[in-house]
Amino acid sequence: MQYDYGAGVLRVKTGADHTIIGQNKLSDSADVKPVSLFGRFFKILGPGLVAACVVIGPGSIVTSSSVGAIAGFANVWVVIVSVIFMSVYLTLAVRLGVVTQRSAGDVIADAAGRFLSILVGVSVFFIAAAYQFGNNLGVHAAINGFIPWNYWVVILNAFALMFLFGFKDLYAMLERCMAVLVGVMLVAFATNLAFARPDPMALLRGLNPFSGSTEFGLPLMGLIGTTFIVSNALYQSYLVRFKGWNVADMKLGLFDARVGATIMAVITLMIMCTSASVFHPQLLAGEMAIEDINDVSKIANQLEPLFGPAGRYVFCIGLFSAAYSSFIVNSMIGGFVLSDALKLGNLPNERGPRIMSAIVLLSGMGVALYMIVTGVGKPAGLIVAAQATTVVASPLIAATLLWLTNRKSVMGEKTNGPVTNAVAGIGLIVLLLISAKILFIDLLK
Repeated sequence: MQYDYGAGVLRVKTGADHTIIGQNKLSDSADVKPVSLFGRFFKILGPGLVAACVVIGPGSIVTSSSVGAIAGFANVWVVIVSVIFMSVYLTLAVRLGVVTQRSAGDVIADAAGRFLSILVGVSVFFIAAAYQFGNNLGVHAAINGFIPWNYWVVILNAFALMFLFGFKDLYAMLERCMAVLVGVMLVAFATNLAFARPDPMALLRGLNPFSGSTEFGLPLMGLIGTTFIVSNALYQSYLVRFKGWNVADMKLGLFDARVGATIMAVITLMIMCTSASVFHPQLLAGEMAIEDINDVSKIANQLEPLFGPAGRYVFCIGLFSAAYSSFIVNSMIGGFVLSDALKLGNLPNERGPRIMSAIVLLSGMGVALYMIVTGVGKPAGLIVAAQATTVVASPLIAATLLWLTNRKSVMGEKTNGPVTNAVAGIGLIVLLLISAKILFIDLLK
């Protein structure tokens, strides 16, 4: 028997049903412990913290640093717009999960056939595998700068596999782990930003899309691709079911999604502003080459003269926390959605999703290990390219999610409103334009 406090209602969970005990207050029963305000807040933020951990990975750190170094504060508005789109698609997924109380794979199969469900599952798996490659490189870069060794990713993947198969209540442990890592990230990158002392007026000017030149090259595409991740949004529909939320908890789920999106924006902006304050002036003065921005170890080393020896350590701690948190959750996104599409299971206690998640882990490790051992390419440049390329598969997922949440046969009276559809539609158009640019311009160069 479990107790859950949501929407002002305390429910006893017995299987899939929710029995209401009391409203706006906790039961006086001796076996029910009062829930503190912090405890209630933590319960609300579970899926949102998980979503933030996936978005804030090494890809977002490297691409944010690259964009900030090259353009200064001029592209701050891009982060804000990307996070708004991400927030809208997170809310679509939350509503889909709490209204249908079914897995997205089954809902898609019933609405459009199993083929589309499998196509979406394969697309999510592809995106997760591409991100996993970047996550492995990010974890390696964070540790290798202090203790050089080419095989760190093997050890860390082994720990991830132990996490994946070692806990019966996988989701509860995931929430706790991600809460700690998000806290470490916030402290680490806020510390770097405090030392960097960004110009507040330059930051405000960066909110204006017309205040500076914005070049939509691969780094900026990568920044959008690593912030506006619709595969992550789709997985939110699974997380709210794992949490036990239903229609009565709709407001909690939407609040959770928006807080998660805010956390993404804050951390991404802290990294970009630090880079804009520290590296952009050096780049303009010729004291730093563009190639240096594509080397994670050089990014960390550049902080040491300004921030002291602690600057490099703080950056690498934040990088490791971001990489390893995304490392675990990202593999689960690819594994769970594809397993669901193939009807191998869609719940944390089933073996199918865990096995498929392990495949994502091992595939990402294999490609990254090959790159590390052979020395092919620079890790940061490869991470940026991986993040940008994943946008190509995103329009299908976004269109499917938008279509499902507008069908009365799926959502009943909880279909999208006009404002939600307008913002989500613009987001879909942005993804289509980016995908076209990557496919027909960037990848053909």
